[in-house]
Amino acid sequence: MERKCKDCGEPLVGRADKKFCDDACRANYNNRRNSGESGYLRKVNNILKRNRKILETLSPEGGGKVKWQTLLTEGFNFNYITDMNETAEGAQYRFCYEYGYLLLDDDHVLLVRRKD
Repeated sequence: MERKCKDCGEPLVGRADKKFCDDACRANYNNRRNSGESGYLRKVNNILKRNRKILETLSPEGGGKVKWQTLLTEGFNFNYITDMNETAEGAQYRFCYEYGYLLLDDDHVLLVRRKD
């Protein structure tokens, strides 16, 4: 039985356990195989990383207060968070990794950073 490359179908020469004719075919095959499921994950992770970067940029000292419109202008997406903590008083801190925010009543957002 002739062994063939899993990507391009060319006959394989060499080791008995060889699955691809070269690195390009191996990368092609794995990229195609992983593109469906990881495409959604990649999209969500990119949004979360962008949100984190925006919070980091607007609060270099690890805190501060900005208008929520400023976050929107920078491209922040309020629909994606990694965690949410609720205080005893009912305030909900939403986090993108270690940077977080609290929506205030006066169109402002309190920016915070978790301590390690």
